[in-house]
Amino acid sequence: MSNPAEAMTELLTDTSTDLSGERATIHETLAKHRMLLRFTVAELSDADARRRPTASALTLAGIVKHVADVERGWVDFILTGVVEGADDWERLAEAGDERDDFALDDTDTLESLLARYSEIAARTDELVATVDLDLSHPLPPAPWFPEGGTWSARQVFAHIIGETAQHSGHADIIRESIDGHKSMG
Repeated sequence: MSNPAEAMTELLTDTSTDLSGERATIHETLAKHRMLLRFTVAELSDADARRRPTASALTLAGIVKHVADVERGWVDFILTGVVEGADDWERLAEAGDERDDFALDDTDTLESLLARYSEIAARTDELVATVDLDLSHPLPPAPWFPEGGTWSARQVFAHIIGETAQHSGHADIIRESIDGHKSMG
């Protein structure tokens, strides 16, 4: 397994983008957190990627699936103003229930989930480079959003970064519980 510091140095010295300023910052930050998640799940078997070695119900494969789905959903929001499945959020919150966005299908493999995540990331990266960062849409009704609130593309990208970073941390704990591998230490 390669060293995360070397992978990070390679990532941060990548000059393949012509972005600058705020767009470059968004792109680089997303890329960094995606790389940390990918590094955390590197060289795992599908069986280990499906293990639940902690008290949490989360698995590494489930985290990759969730992070990819969240990114895709919020990018769709930037483009259409609609978040798929958001019409269930209020009902589920009122019932004390949650969607299981981390659930795996029998056909999900770590390799297939990572490939799908790469496709979604490439689409997001294209949007980071081109979308009007001030483009805004009303947020869907949900207990965790202010009533009548809106998010700009900029705010959506910040949310995707936050989701990716948070779940990369979860993944790091799960991976360390499986085989002692640490992403950053």
